[in-house]
Amino acid sequence: MIPINDSSDKSLAIDSRSLGNLKMSVKDNSPEAIKAAAKQFEALFMNMMLKSMRQAGGQNGPFDNEQTRTFTSMLDQQLTQNMSSRGIGLADMLVKQLTNNAVSQALKTNDEPQGNIGNARGINSYLDNLKFEQQPVPAAKNDFSGPDRVHEFQKKLEAHAEEASKVTGIPAKFMLGQAALETGWGKKQIKTVDGSESHNVFGMKANSSWKGKTVSAVTTEYVNGVPQRRVEKFKAYDSYGDAFKDYANMLVKNPRYENVIANSKDATSFAYGMQKAGYATDPQYANKLSQIIKKNLSA
Repeated sequence: MIPINDSSDKSLAIDSRSLGNLKMSVKDNSPEAIKAAAKQFEALFMNMMLKSMRQAGGQNGPFDNEQTRTFTSMLDQQLTQNMSSRGIGLADMLVKQLTNNAVSQALKTNDEPQGNIGNARGINSYLDNLKFEQQPVPAAKNDFSGPDRVHEFQKKLEAHAEEASKVTGIPAKFMLGQAALETGWGKKQIKTVDGSESHNVFGMKANSSWKGKTVSAVTTEYVNGVPQRRVEKFKAYDSYGDAFKDYANMLVKNPRYENVIANSKDATSFAYGMQKAGYATDPQYANKLSQIIKKNLSA
């Protein structure tokens, strides 16, 4: 339920779950619930308007990359929340129109006006017809696994994976699967400040011992199973070949991955071995990785 009080304006329904909660709140059939839902609809409208303005203005500047787009989206959400606290009059007009429609419909059918129930049905009709795009934060990394993209990704990186396989003994397709998971089959690669490729297809972070180039990027880390957005420093390579070499050397030289190298007989063993060794904090990492390998790279 969305709380019906002054603080409700501070939460913006920008995804399917929040929109579902918004529709549920309307079923309270109280004037406060209808008003709160109308104000949320107004906030959604302003968020969509800001997004459309950004797109119309073009996003091909020298500093445009995945990180700046993420921060811009967060900024637009904050601007929307601030604007919606004052309102632009849309919410008041919406409540008034829905009330009038409910009364008119009742007169046509010789029934008593249903008041709040009519409002609930009307505003939920508006919400059902509302179309919006999910924000970047919840998007899955393996949403781009069409046959053409898989083939293109394999063709680009297969030779490097084969070389890394000679060093580690791990099948090349397992490493390709991990690169696919980390980059969304190449669609979500980490960019440098000038928009060029970092070639970091394994999401390798840069610690104090790394002497090469770095790039900062927004990433999701799981703390006690709860996802948190953070800005972390990642390695940047001159080529994909260098990325695979560094990844292979890390697996061979770091004692944490001894069991991975010794027991990577199948996709499941490799995936769960990497998760157990602490490669990623996502509690579903092993399952996602094994599914990608089995589904797309089993041939």
